Amino acid sequence: MADGIEIRPLEAGDRSDWHRLWADYLAFYGTRRSPDIFGTTFARYLDPARADMLAFVAVADGACVGLAHVIVHAHGWQVAPVTYLQDLYADPCHRGKGVGRALIEAVYADADAAGRPNVYWTTQTGNTTARRLYDRIGVATDFMKYSRS
Repeated sequence: MADGIEIRPLEAGDRSDWHRLWADYLAFYGTRRSPDIFGTTFARYLDPARADMLAFVAVADGACVGLAHVIVHAHGWQVAPVTYLQDLYADPCHRGKGVGRALIEAVYADADAAGRPNVYWTTQTGNTTARRLYDRIGVATDFMKYSRS
């Protein structure tokens, strides 16, 4: 636990905090999603039958101050599934206090416990604040992401 931060799986009672954090995360990347996407996504993270979608929150003083969303998927180059860290966000008031690192370490621990040795994520090249952490806790690759136009 970093500086009084608890990392745990997302719970049903976290909905309003989670909604605020994910909306802020999406706004950071210049996008929004409809209310039905918020509802569907939250429900998927809580569904025990959905082993392919996980969510963790960082909690300080009884409130969620960060989140990590994970997608688990098969991989054509190895037998074990891999872990994609899709979203990582810390409330700006709690940045620099170990929230991001603690969330990534929780994702690493979950992957290790489940026998998924590969954890990966992407970020924008200009996201220098996050990249300072990522350069300390991960290894940058030379792959670029492309999307369907």
